Amino acid sequence: MDRLRAMITGVQGYVPDYILTNKELETLVETNDEWITSRTGIKERRILKGKDQGSSVMGTAAVKGLLEKTGTDPLDIDLIICATVTPDMPFPATANIIADQTGAKNSYSFDVGAACSGFLYALQIGNQFIQAGTHKKVIIVGADKMSSIVDYEDRSTCILFGDGAGAVLLEPTTEELGIMDAILKADGSGAPYLQIIAGGSRRPASQETLDAKEHYARQEGSAVFKFAVTKMADVSEEVMKKNDLTGDDIAWLVPHQANKRIIDATASRMGIGTEKVMMNIEKYGNTTAATIPLCLWDYESKLKKGDNLILSAFGGGFTWGAIYVKWGYDPK
Repeated sequence: MDRLRAMITGVQGYVPDYILTNKELETLVETNDEWITSRTGIKERRILKGKDQGSSVMGTAAVKGLLEKTGTDPLDIDLIICATVTPDMPFPATANIIADQTGAKNSYSFDVGAACSGFLYALQIGNQFIQAGTHKKVIIVGADKMSSIVDYEDRSTCILFGDGAGAVLLEPTTEELGIMDAILKADGSGAPYLQIIAGGSRRPASQETLDAKEHYARQEGSAVFKFAVTKMADVSEEVMKKNDLTGDDIAWLVPHQANKRIIDATASRMGIGTEKVMMNIEKYGNTTAATIPLCLWDYESKLKKGDNLILSAFGGGFTWGAIYVKWGYDPK
């Protein structure tokens, strides 16, 4: 029997309408456009506004668009996995809400929490269900409302993050296409450098935790930067060497959009020129689990069947990884 692989057969993104520019941030915190742009590459980010608007709102919009675009009946979806660190609530899973809102009544669903590497983790999980031959249509969603956990008085974090969602449809193929290989890693000793201290079972919400702003994301920027530059570059190079690939063989690097300097360092290590790097950080900022599918969505028209892609990410936890994808279709 021919080997099954999971192939991405469609991609769709969603970003909110509200644009938070660097100029507006200057009115909220001590910073300026030149400082933000030179250190991060970010010019603006999207923010989800309104009462009771959670990550599921964006994830649902992305999945509905994906189903329509690919002509897929929601009742044919076997599984929905949502990568998020900003679920609508501790339970039920945001994926469950998305499944309900999109009419995927025959699917089961669950969330994956691996911070900025979450989409890669979820993608590989979905890939393994397809490879097992038990699932034929799997949707992977990356959705995060980072504005809900950002302190807009903290210059080290508020300039970085935005809100958004992206989704891909995975289907089986016996061609030499799809997800070819994956290397995923984690190191829990990195937790103190990038975390939300309170709100979990260790430190439940209280007036004390609220007053101390312990429900916002905190990071030690220099430590995270050093880890991210090293680990993203290491794992991207590792997956290339494992599959006998050089920079010339790669059509696109699809990096997590955390910081332009981290992206540039990763591309340099891989021997890939900037013309082969997907980048939209300037208009969306860091949308955590949504950055990679949003890149695929923005660049979909430039992708050709058989293109070699390296998807690479680094996130809090620490988590990191790289996935080698051979693109499955030509521009529609």
